[in-house]
Amino acid sequence: MTELSTASIAELGKLIRTKQVSPVELTQIHLARIEADNAKVNAFVTLTAEQALADARAAEQEIVQGKYRGPLHGIPIGHKDLYWTEGVRTTAGSRVREDFVPAEDSTVVARYKEAGAVMLGKLQTHEFAYGPTSEYSMFGATHNPWNLERVTGGSSGGSGAAVALGLCAGATGSDTGGSIRMPASCCGIVGLKPTYGRASRHGIFPLCWTMDHPGPMTRTVRDAALMLQPIAGPDPKDPATVDRPVPDYAAALTPELKGMRVGLPSGYFFDQAEPELEAAARTAAGVLAQAGARVEEVEIPHIGQAAAAALTIYLAEATAYHDDDITARPELYTDQVRTFLELGHYVLAKDYLHAQRYRQLLGRSMVEVMRTCDVLVMPTLPVMVPNLGQETVTIRGVEQTVFAAMLRNTEPFNLTGQPALTVPCGFSADGLPMGVQIVGRPFDEVAVLRTGYAYQQATDWHERRPTV
Repeated sequence: MTELSTASIAELGKLIRTKQVSPVELTQIHLARIEADNAKVNAFVTLTAEQALADARAAEQEIVQGKYRGPLHGIPIGHKDLYWTEGVRTTAGSRVREDFVPAEDSTVVARYKEAGAVMLGKLQTHEFAYGPTSEYSMFGATHNPWNLERVTGGSSGGSGAAVALGLCAGATGSDTGGSIRMPASCCGIVGLKPTYGRASRHGIFPLCWTMDHPGPMTRTVRDAALMLQPIAGPDPKDPATVDRPVPDYAAALTPELKGMRVGLPSGYFFDQAEPELEAAARTAAGVLAQAGARVEEVEIPHIGQAAAAALTIYLAEATAYHDDDITARPELYTDQVRTFLELGHYVLAKDYLHAQRYRQLLGRSMVEVMRTCDVLVMPTLPVMVPNLGQETVTIRGVEQTVFAAMLRNTEPFNLTGQPALTVPCGFSADGLPMGVQIVGRPFDEVAVLRTGYAYQQATDWHERRPTV
């Protein structure tokens, strides 16, 4: 029953609840997939097989006794190696934390444990989440399961590859400039960045305190809703979390979008997108219109400075966090990340303050735009999945770095903190996944998930699977 390794969490949860499939059997299937395929993509960096089987047996016993905890009970998942896991090495992909074993779980990991999920192990991350490709890590590069010569996107590249390939049913990621949505798009899966403050950052190695967002990576939008449910809500250990009502995300999903207003932000998000990606996003908007949504073009004032402001903020905040280590033992960092951390020393206080002032201006612009629409839709990435080692890309006659191109369409929403979802929306002429990004108002994950779900009900891109 190896096809179970690529079934959705919703499907697996139903099979477990009705006792047609055992959590132990399901865990064994995924461990076998990891044994067979992980070496090809380098997704899992630490495997906790014995503990996973023990947890699966405990889940099975609880379910037999009628103590079913919900749709994640007995589901095998993986955690990005930024997430603290009690008693299990957590490295952030860096020799700086090579031997770090946390004494506690991060809040997100703890809440998944409470929901009954089974942790298979830890997943690759670009070192300290500081990059969009997942090439730089003490464990080496992660490879895209659709084409092993391509990047997975970053920084949650291990999560993207593992979910796409069926090594786990779902995974955690973190998103500072797009690090959930970029690898999800590159690997042909779903990635959700919730609203800033919706889920706790406690026990997750930071990259940039004011822009970091934890969130789920799955194969379907319904699964993303199921994985968001237990982690949404306030946490006294994270002062950024907000005590807002948490709806039943899965129950709110519907294939119809009658009355939904979809905005296509002209200019910035499309002007520097590769033609195939622009066409795929516009086609996706047409599918939403067929589902009942009203699609109109909108303009976002001041959006053009988003990349510069975001870069300024995470250069400053990342270097502040790493100040002691980058000074005392710089040789332990990869060359790319060390360069960024050293650059952070040259960001002046006035530069940081100007960036934060711009951030407020952009946030006000977004509020005004979102008065006219419920969600925004655009290409998740303006650039097709790059090759490993590729440093520049030329789009519509303009040469730019891969780093800048990858981040362009995602990082504005880390500045504003809005919820953003990417769903697969097609494949390029050479067989690489493409994603469409759906963005909503703060704390309105329901609208974002509803839109993505309706799109998936009308298409089958998310049902395709890579074969390495």
